[in-house]
Amino acid sequence: MIQNGETLLHIKDLHISFKTDGGQLKAIRGVDLKLKKGETVAIVGESGSGKSVTTKAIMGILASNGHIDSGSIKYRWTDEETNEDKEVDLVTCGEDFLQKEIRGRKIAMVFQDPMTSLNPTMTIGNQIMEPMIHHYHMSKQDAYHRAVELLEEVGITDAEKRMKNYPHQLSGGMRQRIVIAIALSCDPYVLICDEPTTALDVTIQAKILELIQDIQKKKELSVIYITHDLGVVAKVADYVNVMYAGKIVETGTVDEIFYDPRHPYTWGLLSSMPDLNTEDDELYTIPGTPPNLIHEVKGDAFAPRNKYALNIDLRMEPPVFNVEGSKTHKVASWLMHPNAPKVEMPIELKKRLEKMKEESKNV
Repeated sequence: MIQNGETLLHIKDLHISFKTDGGQLKAIRGVDLKLKKGETVAIVGESGSGKSVTTKAIMGILASNGHIDSGSIKYRWTDEETNEDKEVDLVTCGEDFLQKEIRGRKIAMVFQDPMTSLNPTMTIGNQIMEPMIHHYHMSKQDAYHRAVELLEEVGITDAEKRMKNYPHQLSGGMRQRIVIAIALSCDPYVLICDEPTTALDVTIQAKILELIQDIQKKKELSVIYITHDLGVVAKVADYVNVMYAGKIVETGTVDEIFYDPRHPYTWGLLSSMPDLNTEDDELYTIPGTPPNLIHEVKGDAFAPRNKYALNIDLRMEPPVFNVEGSKTHKVASWLMHPNAPKVEMPIELKKRLEKMKEESKNV
């Protein structure tokens, strides 16, 4: 039996490319990521950094022009019948196994826009019942009762009435709750949330995040959050992976990333967070644009946008350095090399993070 704190999902040296009219686009360039039982891991970064592509590879739902070039995605679970631990590489296990055993059943996904996940021609009830009938061969009657229970679990009142509704008859917040109910219908072990609150207003966002956290505790789920909203990350994550140009450039606990960030890109992301207490008239933006990954990246992909870039950044890709005194904090930057000049984070950001730390103690 896999215990809390043991690794369920291990992505190792993953490389993914897409065939485009302009050439081969290397979207994922050696991603390593671990998810342990009961933990919440966040993947953050600008649009196009590779967050969604990584999780779509886990589900085996890459676009038809996408291809996993190398690497592995090892997934472990405990067989319910034999009580034995099993492991499979999701890269090589084949579409039939993914469809029957993984998608929806062991790993489920909540997408950004519920309207693209829901079928506009089917009632809500039928959409929640369908995976249970498919995976568990439940009778329609049993699936109906379980679907009503799931709607109540995700906080929808008058659940039986809602079973007959179509997606267009519900609000955005309710549709997202429906998508979560569908994701939970086959009791998955891992829940992937791809920007689950982006299309919702702030009050509904908070309710959806609380709902996912409550369900996670109740069912001992492991959760992967994909987001560019660092405010969401601060509320929900145990570990954070900062992604840039198809690579994870910094990883650590939520406290390490928020209060002791070491990569200039992470400094940029944190500096660009809206803050009610700031004296600046404008939000900070990271200068420049991400690289075009159709062309080969030489050296550090972030170097052209990094005012702290060293000469070596333009020639050699940085290895991953362990932050001294931490087993969990790792950074891919030449600034972490023992011989590199000592560069401190911007003073405005330092003050801001210290203030955030003080505020978090008082909550």
